[in-house]
Amino acid sequence: MSEENKRDYRDTVFLPKTDFPMRAGLPNKEPGWLKRWEEEGLYEKLREESKGREKFILHDGPPYANGDIHIGHAMNKTLKDVIVRSQQMQGKDAPYVPGWDCHGLPIEWKIEEKYRKKKKNKDDVDPIEFRKECRQFASQWIGVQREQFKRLGIFGDWERPYLTMDFDAEATIVEELLKFAKNGSLYRGSKPVMWSPVEKTALAEAEVEYQDHVSVQIDVAFPLASTNCAAIEGAKVVIWTTTPWTIPANRAVCYGNDVDYVVIVAEDVSEESVCQVKAAYVVAEALLNEFTARAGIVSHTVSDRIKGSELEGTMLYHPWQAHSESEGKYDFDVPMLAGDHVTTEAGTGFVHTAPGHGDDDYKVAHVQYGIEVPFTVDESGCYYDHVGLVPGRHVYKVADEVCELLQTVEGLCSKGKLKHSYPHSWRSKAPLIFRNTAQWFISMEKTGLRQTALNAIQKDVSWYPAISQNRIESMVKDRPDWVISRQRAWGVPITVFVHKETGEVLVDESVNARIVKAVNEGGADAWVAIPAQEFLGSQYNADDYEQVHDILDVWFDSGSTHAFVCEGREDLQSPADLYLEGSDQHRGWFQSSLLESCGTRGYAPYKNVLTHGFTQDKDGRKMSKSLGNVVNPQKIINQYGADILRLWVVSVDYTTDQRIGDEIIKGNADAYRKIRNTMRYLLGNLEGFSKEERLPVSEMPELERYILHRLSELDQFVKDRTQKFDFNPAFQALFQFCTVDLSTLFFDIRKDTLYCDAPTSLRRRATRTVLDELFSRLTAWFAPILVFTAEEVWQSRYNNEAESVHLRQWPETNDAWLDADLAAKWDKIRDVRRVVTGALEIDRREKRIGSSLQAGVTVYVNDQSLIDAYRDVDPMEAFITSGAEFSLEAAPQAAFTLSDVEGVAVVTSLADGEKCERCWMVLPEVAENGDTCHRCKEAVEAFDAA
Repeated sequence: MSEENKRDYRDTVFLPKTDFPMRAGLPNKEPGWLKRWEEEGLYEKLREESKGREKFILHDGPPYANGDIHIGHAMNKTLKDVIVRSQQMQGKDAPYVPGWDCHGLPIEWKIEEKYRKKKKNKDDVDPIEFRKECRQFASQWIGVQREQFKRLGIFGDWERPYLTMDFDAEATIVEELLKFAKNGSLYRGSKPVMWSPVEKTALAEAEVEYQDHVSVQIDVAFPLASTNCAAIEGAKVVIWTTTPWTIPANRAVCYGNDVDYVVIVAEDVSEESVCQVKAAYVVAEALLNEFTARAGIVSHTVSDRIKGSELEGTMLYHPWQAHSESEGKYDFDVPMLAGDHVTTEAGTGFVHTAPGHGDDDYKVAHVQYGIEVPFTVDESGCYYDHVGLVPGRHVYKVADEVCELLQTVEGLCSKGKLKHSYPHSWRSKAPLIFRNTAQWFISMEKTGLRQTALNAIQKDVSWYPAISQNRIESMVKDRPDWVISRQRAWGVPITVFVHKETGEVLVDESVNARIVKAVNEGGADAWVAIPAQEFLGSQYNADDYEQVHDILDVWFDSGSTHAFVCEGREDLQSPADLYLEGSDQHRGWFQSSLLESCGTRGYAPYKNVLTHGFTQDKDGRKMSKSLGNVVNPQKIINQYGADILRLWVVSVDYTTDQRIGDEIIKGNADAYRKIRNTMRYLLGNLEGFSKEERLPVSEMPELERYILHRLSELDQFVKDRTQKFDFNPAFQALFQFCTVDLSTLFFDIRKDTLYCDAPTSLRRRATRTVLDELFSRLTAWFAPILVFTAEEVWQSRYNNEAESVHLRQWPETNDAWLDADLAAKWDKIRDVRRVVTGALEIDRREKRIGSSLQAGVTVYVNDQSLIDAYRDVDPMEAFITSGAEFSLEAAPQAAFTLSDVEGVAVVTSLADGEKCERCWMVLPEVAENGDTCHRCKEAVEAFDAA
């Protein structure tokens, strides 16, 4: 046929038709979807349509209202949203109520800064006015964060969030506190707590971070007062410490019963040494070399060896007892006590014990042996005036002076520096101290709170990942009583009265009711604004009682949220199905919520707890402004779109620390494009599809039935993983399905069918039926993750006239689609196909062919079963070639193979025949028809007739 008489068949080919663009343009499109959802009242529709279903409640751990959201917030909130949406789309009623933590030091600190700039002291400001400014500051940032969270695509009741500073919330917090007063577990006691001299308040463990710090380390010799151990007569007992400032507070020295100690005599010392020649010292034998090196003792003799147990009953003198200016303030004996905490890992094997400045010190000296705990340091970190030799000095500036005072009385053996991990305030970044101070505590033992909490951890709660149970269990098992008081202004006060003579907390139902009512009506300010006598009524005299003005630890606030959120709202329920936060919350919100609920109700406030790790930079470093490696979520959203950030959240193993950076986000953007192109392919090839075109599974070719099998497998896997809140493997499976099962197999093979088969062909109808099933499930499964894109895809098919994709439920998938035998057969088909594809790729790369349809292949196999696998499958169709044959003969030496596919080799050649001008296959039959193959001839005739 001459060129001028050739027909142009392009109008007979069924090319994909869709307005869905390849370029996403997410930063510009996403705000439009947010606006549409808000105008349609989508969240409210979800609630209305879900009435009566089984509830799923994820209780939101409140972020702090004091700045723009960071990448950790984005990770946390997005993960919560993905989980809530997936539960909703699996037939649950899954409301989401966001909340904010509004009280506490970070906000108060910001308001104080404002006054400091004006040279004003916070204490000179009216407390009600100060609290009002704190409330306004929190409100401002709640508004900012709310919009930032909504921009991430987070669905929730944004018009009715919970705030710990709402009056009803503050009243419930007060009510919860008074329950502890009523059951007797609330008490005021004096014991060492973690204290910030900068912020002048006690801190919870969750408010502490550990940083490298250089401390002065010293060895101190305590003179012997009396002993039953003759071996140490005339010797001094040496302790080692990295807190020289605690020497004035020393009240004991601890030893280990089973530790081997030596008595040495210094025979020679270095010029720099402050030790005395012929002085005798007692130290642990295992640490002797380390001690002599620090002390500059060049040579020594060992005069005796003893077991620690032989030191029982020994008394020492405080080194400063001999100081001429001590004025008798150190004239007390220092007992030697057996302690299980004594080790030979570092130091001297003896532990300097200051019960007012350490938890172990307190437990051994005070709790076990009844030694009085001295008050030595005030709220600003300075010694009280009654402390001998160092009154008024700041503890962080006194190390040199302490050393000089020790050296004066021959008590100093060595002085050096040590870099080690040390507790700091995560707000002021200043180092902390343990300080003996009167605080309010909730007892872990009096009402059995510790054991109740441990029982809940072990029996009633599922922990994800499972190893996180060990973390919180060990923390609760070993934790001291809960310090709930803070010496600040902005927060919920400890609303109790204490009898001035007896020291007892007043527990009276009518008084408590008046307190709760007042706070409910006027907020926590009522405790300051209303005279004490009004709360006490006519039964009690205000002059007889101290009104406590410490405020509650903010962890008590947030630990009580289950009471006024999950229990207090009609759309929620308690216990919550899930708490989800970062791994640091095992010592924070997870634990405070557990203790609060177990202490007042006897059970945990949650059924499941999921922990995610911290987000680090691309190199695995912690993000910090000083390093300049902070990744801003708003920047990612503005450049790529929120869906890319959401995709990153599920693409990483969020149960451990995860990384983020430019290249990582670009990788997620590439993955997104592949998913988007899968959706575009579905849309383009489903144009005009109707239910009349559907084909029963029993009439489908093997390839379609195999894809339905894979779809059914995927359905089971995705649902199983999401029920365990494990979205990373679920997403990876979805992504692999799109890129491998669909793009490189099903779409690749069936492209010819979709473009060139007649619309009535069973093969094309089968393909389009499967495409419709794929579209239904992929849009639903991706909807909780790619919230904007799933909506765009869904509406693109239905011309923006369909109800939102987020109102759908995940489709039920037919178990009958599962066909293990067919899957095993197709595993073989795919293995052979990979070898063929590899051989053709080389031909393409070396320009021997332009398209695989120009080629024919001979496939050499050593296993008949591989040939049998293709019995009901056209190999040319599977390979996308114009010729294919199998051979059991030995393959030529030059045949192409893949190392991971044994027994398969491929030889390629140019196909015999002419090129079909419509489908481009090269076949001998084309010559018979002029310029088309038989299949295309029939399709064109049907097209022309139509």
